[in-house]
Amino acid sequence: MSKREVFEYALVRVVPRVERGEQINAGVVVYCRARSFVAAATDLDVERLLALDPAADVAGVRAALHAVESVCCGGAAAGQAGGDDAGRRFRWLIAPRSTVVQPGPVHTGLTEDPAAETERLLDLLVRRPVARAAGDG
Repeated sequence: MSKREVFEYALVRVVPRVERGEQINAGVVVYCRARSFVAAATDLDVERLLALDPAADVAGVRAALHAVESVCCGGAAAGQAGGDDAGRRFRWLIAPRSTVVQPGPVHTGLTEDPAAETERLLDLLVRRPVARAAGDG
């Protein structure tokens, strides 16, 4: 059994019209210091976004979400933050930079597998719940 480690995470939210204060969750960023792990997973629900703002810049939002994922991966494609260690990249990502794509507050937990935790949180907090078939438990 793997050792459980402390991890931090923040939701990535899309606020298409900041003056209205409406938002949708579009991703999650996970950081585990003990494993030098940082990753982001995104899933933009375009239907929900357009329900909040029919004139939303879907391509621009997708580009911003892709940039979040790129910073997590590091390297030259991530720009200025790409050369930083995992912790600095996480801190860079959770600092507010945009009025449309915003980080949520940081939360903590314990995990044996930060990569699996990233997908679990994406399913739990970002993706629409899947309707259960009739007769399921």
